[in-house]
Amino acid sequence: MHAASTSYERKEHNMAVNDIGPDPQSFNLEQQTVGNTNYRTVAWSGRYLQLTLMSIAEGADIGLEMHPETDQFLRLDAGRGRVQMGPTRDNLEFEQEVTDGWCILVPAGTWHNVTNIGNEPMQLYAIYAPAHHKPGKVHATAAEAAADTDDEPASWSVQPASAPDLQA
Repeated sequence: MHAASTSYERKEHNMAVNDIGPDPQSFNLEQQTVGNTNYRTVAWSGRYLQLTLMSIAEGADIGLEMHPETDQFLRLDAGRGRVQMGPTRDNLEFEQEVTDGWCILVPAGTWHNVTNIGNEPMQLYAIYAPAHHKPGKVHATAAEAAADTDDEPASWSVQPASAPDLQA
């Protein structure tokens, strides 16, 4: 029985995650997060929430932003970061160093940023509620993500009344 388990684990480790929309999905989240080399990969999109995998280079950050209608849950699976949050872009009164295993809870309407303060890529995943990106979207770099004009949630996702995201 152990041999079958090892075979399954090997297959799972090599599995590529594809966003299949609101259909049921299962995969090893920690392995996929640590193995992700893109700035952002949308791994799963549901009607009410979305999962993205992120890799932030040494010294880089996610980017100071605020989502008026989106709560976020982020979890580090590798690396070290500094999270900053606050009510305005100029008042980031919350600051915390985070490492592997830490989570970051960002209430809607909160300005936030996470900076990689380690000496290796910072690997994390983010769960947005509601969905925030186009299903299956992959951005290799933060610059690519910032320049993308085709990154809206699916029409079948449930979205709140329109309120634009703000970025510093």
